[in-house]
Amino acid sequence: MNKSFFEELKYKVFQSGNPVFFYIGINVLIFLIVAFMGIPFFLSGVSSVDFPAFVREYFGYPASIAKLPVRFYTAITYQFFHDGFFHLLFNMLWLFWMGKLFLDFLNVRQFHFVYLCGGIAGAAMYTLAYTLFPVFSASAGTATVIGASASVMAVIVAVATLVPDYSIKMMLLGDVKLKYLAMGYIAMDLVGLASPNGGGIFAHLGGALFGFAYITLLQKGKDWSKLFKRKPKLKVVRNDSPKSAAKNKTSSVNQTEVDAILDKISKSGYDKLSKDEKETLFKASKH
Repeated sequence: MNKSFFEELKYKVFQSGNPVFFYIGINVLIFLIVAFMGIPFFLSGVSSVDFPAFVREYFGYPASIAKLPVRFYTAITYQFFHDGFFHLLFNMLWLFWMGKLFLDFLNVRQFHFVYLCGGIAGAAMYTLAYTLFPVFSASAGTATVIGASASVMAVIVAVATLVPDYSIKMMLLGDVKLKYLAMGYIAMDLVGLASPNGGGIFAHLGGALFGFAYITLLQKGKDWSKLFKRKPKLKVVRNDSPKSAAKNKTSSVNQTEVDAILDKISKSGYDKLSKDEKETLFKASKH
């Protein structure tokens, strides 16, 4: 029973091709590894070794620009480390809910792009905040940020920008449109700018800004995620039969039709789509 459970878990995270399960799995796995590695240091009682501080120093993203030449990789690694169980839990819950919705309308490549580049944008905003605002000057040399919040924020705002009138059910609140959910999340972050985690909040806002910019440009026909697209191997296929030509024509995705469906979702919601429109959107998400 245990074996089948772990095999299923391994399949979902590493073999299913679902990026939501992949990123949740990686984040949880890293959290567990760090937690277990920290136990011997804690039990030893050696005060000279601060394992959590060591992890933040080498895997967290630094506020100091001077550290970036030797800590450049942390723009990626910081997205997978968390400061406590609840920090991880809430980030992964939002990633699960919004990630599944993201994949209903967009494809796997676009998800990877928004998650990773949203985190990088959050890191850039974090550095900018510590460079511009005097309130951070005293801690700029030692401050670091960790967590997937900027990446998750990019996913949330991307979905809310794409289908702002799509509604989800929330406990105590009932049906809430995504645009109001995203606005509420951003408002809470803005209020938190005056807190001790003000620098981290700027990272959240950087991720949100990236998610909004990505979808806005995507709706104008510019897909930044094509940077992640593999170049197809050159191959020559000759099949001039009328049947083959008709099949290729049928299987192609009409971008104009997809844009019209997305506009309809923005105005009326996903539930108002016909079965054929939902099928068309699903096929488009696979390309």
